[in-house]
Amino acid sequence: MNASNTLSRQGHHLLQIGVALLLFSSFEGFTIPFLAAPRLGLSAHTLSGLQGVLMLALGLAWPRLNLGAAMSRVAFWLLIYSALAILAAYVIASALGAGNETMPLAAGAFRGSAFQEAVIKIVGYSSAPTGLTAFGLILWGLRLTDARRADS
Repeated sequence: MNASNTLSRQGHHLLQIGVALLLFSSFEGFTIPFLAAPRLGLSAHTLSGLQGVLMLALGLAWPRLNLGAAMSRVAFWLLIYSALAILAAYVIASALGAGNETMPLAAGAFRGSAFQEAVIKIVGYSSAPTGLTAFGLILWGLRLTDARRADS
């Protein structure tokens, strides 16, 4: 499979993930009053909506990236992992009523056991390097090449 087909399929998958995140955000909004930490639930709701829109935008831009098949695969999977990991950290924290060590502004006084806080911290912090790498690759992929400049 060539890079163009790979980019097109990945873009389509990002569109699907974006719609799924918007759907998740819609249903998760109904659970906010029933969560152990409702403020964290609202943060997860907002985050999943933002990520849904981001995935839709990136899905539309993805076929325009100037990346080979291997680099696009790396950027794609790092982006997906990063988005889902930070969302998972917020959902876990809101369900458990924990997260003060990692996300004190959203969690407020909600503090879990040492194990719960460690899980939230590991899952949440693992999204940063993967997301930064994915966005770096995406930015690199948006560069203009000599062939594209000549077309303009």
